[in-house]
Amino acid sequence: MKEFKRQSTLLGILLLAVAIPALAHVGSPDVYYEGDAGPYHLFITVRVPQVVPGVAEIEVRCQSGDVRAVQIVPLRLSGPGSTDPPTPDFAVRSKDDAQFFTGSLWLMESGALQVRITVDGAQGKGELSVPVASFAQRTYAMQKPLAGLMIVLMLILGMGVISIVGAGAREASLERGQMPGPASARRAKIAIAVTIILVAGLVYLGKAWWGVEDANYKNRVAFYKSPAAETTLENGNRLVIRARSENPTWSARINMGEVIPDHNHLMHLFLIELPGMNRMWHLHPTLLEGGAFADDLPDMPAAHYQVFADVVDARGFPWTLVGTVDLPQIHGAALRGDDCSWSGETIGSQQDQLVSQLPDGSRMVWERAAGPLKANTAMDFKFSVQGRDGKPAEDLEPYMGMAGHAEFVRSDLSVFAHVHPSGSVPMASLEMAQAGLLGDRSAMQGGMAMAPATGTWPALVSFPYGFPKPGDYRIFVQVKRAGQVETGVFDVQVQ
Repeated sequence: MKEFKRQSTLLGILLLAVAIPALAHVGSPDVYYEGDAGPYHLFITVRVPQVVPGVAEIEVRCQSGDVRAVQIVPLRLSGPGSTDPPTPDFAVRSKDDAQFFTGSLWLMESGALQVRITVDGAQGKGELSVPVASFAQRTYAMQKPLAGLMIVLMLILGMGVISIVGAGAREASLERGQMPGPASARRAKIAIAVTIILVAGLVYLGKAWWGVEDANYKNRVAFYKSPAAETTLENGNRLVIRARSENPTWSARINMGEVIPDHNHLMHLFLIELPGMNRMWHLHPTLLEGGAFADDLPDMPAAHYQVFADVVDARGFPWTLVGTVDLPQIHGAALRGDDCSWSGETIGSQQDQLVSQLPDGSRMVWERAAGPLKANTAMDFKFSVQGRDGKPAEDLEPYMGMAGHAEFVRSDLSVFAHVHPSGSVPMASLEMAQAGLLGDRSAMQGGMAMAPATGTWPALVSFPYGFPKPGDYRIFVQVKRAGQVETGVFDVQVQ
């Protein structure tokens, strides 16, 4: 057991080092959203730039064929600039698919932004806003040929300035046809010496300025790295989670005590047993004074666990705290409220299966299209729930206000995405965007997608998403049936 713990800890540290390259939805920065702009149903993909300022690629698929034009514009999600959009750009209709539009937008700043989309067609106009987490994911080094060219041009410019100043000082006061004398030559030498010092000083100051700008940009990149989930176990089963970042700017600007509700919870905590991902818990800790979160754990076996904890800050920007924790055997209370758990086979043992058996004998079926799955391709992941008799289940009900939740996790933990039927955006951020579109912030409902008061929920739930890179993934899908949360699990290989 000790050897297992030691190996698991080493593996967890290695995986954690891989798993921190980005913020919320770890390793999956692109935005996928499905919703209605008035009478038009849209599937939207926002491929965010890796550097900011940078160009985001917008893809809009319209369900109906009566759309004439699509306009897109970026603006802040909240605060100044969130209600006064600039002049929009027109998306371009595809020559091969009349229902598909593409466009490009400059994202000029980091933070919680939105892309507002206006659709004009036979049924009139419609609008919607999609939250976008804009952040620099990396820095780009200057290419060596370009750097060499810049140095050569700088030398030519510097030598040109020095020669012009020297010639001017030597010959400016001469009459036509007069040759420069010793005094002119001496004056030229002094002017050249002074110019060399000034040019060298300008080069030095330019290099210093560039260094400051480069350091500031690297700090902005570091700011949006996933903060660590620092965990401690108290009183045998009480897990306390604190956000910790090595970036001092993050610690000064982000207040965990001011996070906003998402699906009526301030934090969504996921604990995944390592190394096999054969157990998973989806819990909802409460906020403590000082910005920490705590939850009384249910019964859990002693193991090494990966921690993903989703929160949304006061500006509408989503964060995922990332960490690992070694837990002893936990003797806790029964699961309550929206909390749920799953246990089963190790990842990869049932690769590309389409059916997941549920505990009561029913099953969840992945209604997957034929053919291999490709990375960076927007898809609709559809899952149906069937009773023991194979017929569609009739007892589905809303789980935290919507038809279901799904988590997409890569085998090396470098990708984690918590996705909803509306897409990969948090409901709290989405409500901020929609409230801003309506001009009524009071319409926000605490990050809760309101479910219909009456009627039967369909036995089919879908999630718009796209795998960010090839590899082996495990998909956890949660639905609620007759008051009980059930989880279907699917393993898949992505090309």
